[in-house]
This record gives sequence, C-alpha cells and structure tokens, in this order.
Amino acid sequence: MAAQCCCRKAPGAEAAPARPPPEPPPALDVASASSAQLFRLRHLQLGLELRPEARELAGCLVLELCALRPAPRALVLDTHPALRLHSAAFRRAPTAAAAAAEPPCAFAFATPGPGSAPPPPPPLPAFPEEPETEPSCCPLAFRVDPFTDYGSSLTVTLPPELEAHQPFQVILRYTSTDAPAIWWLDPELTYGSAKPFVFTQGHSVCNRSFFPCFDTPAVKCTYSAVVKAPLGVQVLMSATKSTYVEEEGVYHFHMEHPVPAYLVALVAGDLQPADIGPRSRVWAEPCLLSMATSKLSGVVEQWLSAAERLYGPYMWGRYDIVFLPPSFPIVAMENPCLTFVISSILECDEFLVIDVIHEVAHSWFGNAVTNATWEEMWLSEGLATYAQRRITTETYGAAFTCLETAFRLDALHRQMKLLGEDSPVSKLQVKLEPGVNPSHLMNLFTYEKGYCFVYYLSQLCGDPQRFDDFLRAYVEKYKFTSVVAQDLLDSFLSFFPELKEQSVDCRAGLEFERWLNATGPPLAEPDLSQGSSLTRPVEALFRLWTAEPLEQAAASASAIDISKWRTFQTALFLDRLLDGSPLPQEVVMSLSKCYSSLLDSMNAEIRIRWLQIVVRNDYYPDLHRVRRFLESQMSRMYTIPLYEDLCTGALKSFALEVFYQTQGRLHPNLRRTIQQILTQGLGPSAEPGAEQGGTGAEAEGDVDTPALLLGDEAPSSAIALRDVNVSA
Repeated sequence: MAAQCCCRKAPGAEAAPARPPPEPPPALDVASASSAQLFRLRHLQLGLELRPEARELAGCLVLELCALRPAPRALVLDTHPALRLHSAAFRRAPTAAAAAAEPPCAFAFATPGPGSAPPPPPPLPAFPEEPETEPSCCPLAFRVDPFTDYGSSLTVTLPPELEAHQPFQVILRYTSTDAPAIWWLDPELTYGSAKPFVFTQGHSVCNRSFFPCFDTPAVKCTYSAVVKAPLGVQVLMSATKSTYVEEEGVYHFHMEHPVPAYLVALVAGDLQPADIGPRSRVWAEPCLLSMATSKLSGVVEQWLSAAERLYGPYMWGRYDIVFLPPSFPIVAMENPCLTFVISSILECDEFLVIDVIHEVAHSWFGNAVTNATWEEMWLSEGLATYAQRRITTETYGAAFTCLETAFRLDALHRQMKLLGEDSPVSKLQVKLEPGVNPSHLMNLFTYEKGYCFVYYLSQLCGDPQRFDDFLRAYVEKYKFTSVVAQDLLDSFLSFFPELKEQSVDCRAGLEFERWLNATGPPLAEPDLSQGSSLTRPVEALFRLWTAEPLEQAAASASAIDISKWRTFQTALFLDRLLDGSPLPQEVVMSLSKCYSSLLDSMNAEIRIRWLQIVVRNDYYPDLHRVRRFLESQMSRMYTIPLYEDLCTGALKSFALEVFYQTQGRLHPNLRRTIQQILTQGLGPSAEPGAEQGGTGAEAEGDVDTPALLLGDEAPSSAIALRDVNVSA
C-alpha cells in the first residue's frame, strides 16, 4: 500500500521527514485506555504459538507506528490481566530503500523442553538488518495499570528523541492464559471428539486479551500473522491471504485491508474444507461437512451477487464460512473473509439463511465502513440489517422479508414492554459511561430501531433503488475507515440535495436528532403489508387459541396444518403464546394434544419455544421433552433460556437434577453461567457443586451482566435469549 510505504520512510540526515497528508484523529472511545489519538498505526504483525494442553497462547506482536506529534513520552495500549507481558522493545524503521523491499517479520518458535520443563518463551522476531549498521532493537520500560473490569492499560515508555511522523516499531512478547477472547475446547466438547479446538471472539472489547492493541473500532490497520499449532490442527484467520509452510509447520496469514482490532480472528481444530461457490468454501468438522455443504452450496454466491448489485463490488476476495462447536457464545460473527457460525444453527434452515446473509451484509456495513465508537453500533447493525433485508427481498421476495421483519419487530416491542419506554438503552446513540462494557449496549434496539431509521431514510428519497445508489456511494467514500452518525446523515443530505432543501432532518416528530437520542420505540416502522399472506394465518391461529369456548376454538385450530408453515411463522405463533403465558391449564393441555408431537420433530428454534411454553405453564406431562432437549444441547442459546424459565417457576429442583446429569458435556463458561442461574433462590444447601477440571476463558458476558447482552444473557433476566438477534 502506498500509504504504508510512505509511513515507513525514514528521515534522511539532510532533510526533514516527509509528512503524509493530515488525517483526523480517531474518535474518542471511553472503552479504550489507549493513546490511539497520538499515533498512526499502519500495520501489525503477530507471531503466535497455540498451546492447547496448557490453554495458553504465546505471542509476539510487532506494531508499526508513527507519532502525530514530536517526542511522545509513552505509547498506551489496551491489554488484559489474562495477558502477561514478558518484554517490550523499540526498533527504528528501515531506510527508505529497504522499507519498500523488506519482507514481513519472521518469528522463531522455541522447542518445548522435556517432561515437566517450564514452558518455552514466546516467539522471537527476526528482522532483516542492513549491512554495517548497529542492531536496531533496544528494550523499553513498561507498566500495566487497572482500567476497567474488562481490561487494563499498558504504558510503554518511548525514546525521547522521536520526531513527529517518524516511523518506528514496538515489539511486545507475551503469553495469554484464560483470556476472554480465546476459547479453548477439549476434544470432548467438539463433535468429532478427536482434537482440541480453539477460537477467538473479539467483539466488542475482548481482543485486548488476545494481543495488546488500540482496542477501539476507530482505529484500523492491516495485519499479518505467523501461527504455529500442534500437528494435524488446521488454523484459519480472518485474512485475505493464507499459506501453510509444511517444512516449518507454520501458517502464514495477511490481511491487506485495514480492519479494527476486534475483527482479527483465529480458529484452529479438526476442520476440513469444501467449496460451495467460485469464491466461497465452508470449513467444518468432518462429521458436519456434508450437511454444511448441502445447506449452502450455490446460495452464498447468489447472496454475494445480490449484495454486489445493490452496494458495489465485494472487496474482501474470498467469503468463507467456518462452523464452530456449540460452545461458540453467539450465533454468528462477521470476521472478514471468514464468517464464524455456530454449528447448532445448521438444522434451522431459515435462521441459517438470515444469519449468514446478515454477516454477508456486514462485509459492506461494519467491516468496510465501521462505527467509530461503540455508542453508535447501530451504524453497523442497523445498516447491515437493512442491507440484509434488501438482499433477502431480491433473493426470496418481499413476503418472506416482511415475515422475518415482523418476527424481529415483535421481539423489539416485547423488549420495549419489559424495559419501559424511558429506558436509556433504547436510544440509538447510547451514552457509554466509563467502566461499562460496550457489549452491554448490544440489544434489539441496535438492530431493529437502527433498521427502522435507515428504512425511514430510504422512504424519504421515495425509491429503494435510489437509496441503494446512495449507500453504494457512502461505502465507496468511507470504505476502510470508521465513521460517526453525522458522517452518514451529512452524506445522505448531500446525495439528495432536494431533501436537504425540504429540511427533512427537522420534520416535526421525526427529526434526525430525535431518532438518534429519543428513548422508546422507533418513530416510524416499515409497511409490512406485503407479508400479510404469511402473517395473517399466524394472527388468525393465535386468536383461535385465545377465544372461547375452547372446544370449538381448538377444533377450528386443529384443522390448520402448521407443518406446512415457514419456520418464522411457527416461531412467531409460539412467541405470541409465550407472551400470554401462563395460559389456562385446559388451553395448554389442548395445545399439547394438538402440537406437542409435531413440534418435537421440528428444528431447535421451534422446539425451544414450545418447551418454554411447557415450563412457564408448569405442564408436567411434557416435562420429559424438556429433559431430553437439555440432554442433547451444548449451546448457550438453547440451554440458558430454559434454565432461566425453570428457575423462575416451581421447577428448580428439576433444573438442578438435569444440570448435574449434563454438566460434564458443557463448556466451563456455560457451566458457570448456568450455576449462577441455579444458585439464585436455591439457598446455600442446594447450590450446584464446584466444577470439575480446568476453567476456560471468561466470555464477555459470563459474569453478572445486564439482560441485554448479546449471546450471554444474565441469570434470571427478564428478556429471554430468544428475543435477541444473536448474530453480531
């Protein structure tokens, strides 16, 4: 990249350093302790060694930087108590001639000692040195200070003679153990039970435990990595280029486009590939590969092509998907070039379609153009949700899109009733107080209220195609940068000057500022009448089951064959019944007689909703189905909602019994969360016993967290996990 080469030019003795064009400093991010506003980060290099037996990652990080003002005293990075820094060093940039030709840094990995020998040190960097020059690396002093409960600050003292815009490198060697970003799985927690498995999950602020960084979405850079793993373990990263050097036993990765720290992702395990399109493949454990291929072969290319017609060329090269074991804490994550998806969703076709298309949409909205602060996550999630629905409309028609939208908006209004219309988290621009984990802000308002605002903007211009043209221009203007809401809105009014002349941003009751800062439901919602052919039968069936006399209503309802319904129709119907629970016992009995066996043969998204109805209504005849479901599930999205409902009612002892029988098959993080749920209200004598074996990495939400946290619900939260779109 030209900008990178420019940054790397060293000042000559005869002239001042060439200064690049001024760039605006990154937006201030209260979730980051770093001094990102004082430096320009161009590239980072990682040397990583995976040590699954010790649940440890050994790393060497090389940051390529330049200061924006002369003589900065220190570089401050985000880090975490789980990350132990071994050393810090400074290296001057190579000469101008060498900068253009210098290859990526090489890393030397130590050989493990015999038996009980201490673990080897982290990798060592190896730089090509110019002849007849002194060694360019010198040690640096550093200290680690507390910052928040989700991270620390790392202060590295810099040499005093640094000039503004003078490129330099900082080298950090470290080990990370029990890190929130790094999830280690023993073989028995995988489907194949053959090899250990590890994956990272950086969103929102976890990657500071993966490697020290400017852990803010306002800062982007390219990266490269060299990874050493145990023999036979396949390693993948969110990178545009990857190679395996067999004689060295290491993987090489390079991401050629700037990305924020949270999108640097790694997964390693017993993974095999299968092509599903000209630029896509799926990766999965061998026993899942056939199913994953059959579900997605050909269709991912259709979705990418539809997105390109709407928003311009796909800029990341490949679009691959890796299916992770059920311990993955959310449904899907939009890591560039390599979407992470929980394998549990494979049985739920419509949810799989929506979740993957949502991640495809993030390739433009979220990955290419990113929200500069976590307080405006709607800029990524609201726009990605809008783009997702434009793609589904192009691919599957307006009726299906309207049905899925109705399903999500129904959940939004359910959340609104529980929280109250004055809840501050219902704002699009949420104020993030210092010390609060940004993940706590991720909720349905981020997605659905954000979507409604974007949909409103599309209606202002009167033509969805014209709005697509605007979004295409917006992406082209801001790609590979981070933005704030004003950037989007200013661009919108500039693209549609006639709307600016009409002062549409100031329309009474629909002011842009009110959209961003008012609490409560969306100021306007989309017209979903094109989906009425799919939503009307749901509403009619729900009315029958709440009508009197019951016998007549049940007879009419039983004549409706829901086995031919779409999954979203059945899920919407069951959600309505859940909202009305507890129901009269005679209604629950009739529902069970009519649907229980049929629903038991459907996918997990349907089954969990019916089983929540069973639990919330204390319907003992179907309790054996709850037990069988929990015995077969290892995913938090299909276990936590049921345990929460069981412990809210009269079935706590049943929940405890099932947990004792199944806890050995659950990831330590999930075990901990369920233990918290079970402990509440049980009393000391009934508390679940301590876990056996080692403890895994803490997830973002595995300790007490607000009920709106994506993917990791707080114990006994009022908002069920089913109400949250758990795709990041």
